[in-house]
Amino acid sequence: MIARRTGKAATASPVVTGAITPEFIRLPKPGRTCPYTGMTRSSLNELILPTPRNNHKPPVRSFCLRHNGSATGVRLIGYKSLIQFILKHAEGGAQ
Repeated sequence: MIARRTGKAATASPVVTGAITPEFIRLPKPGRTCPYTGMTRSSLNELILPTPRNNHKPPVRSFCLRHNGSATGVRLIGYKSLIQFILKHAEGGAQ
């Protein structure tokens, strides 16, 4: 950040990164947090997988990509769906 003098005190100017919004994000590795939301892997799993806590209806869209017959795959989270859920449930957010 670059400090800018405005007469009274130095303030930080906003930084525009030009970052591209992803369509899908992957679950973070165990022990890490999501670089986009700061949420843990387990908290994201509760939002994307059917569990008793969400009445077996995940509030955030996700997709599992795997080869035919494979037991494992790559879980992708719909970024737009996740952000909408976060904003809807934020303190003081739109209800």
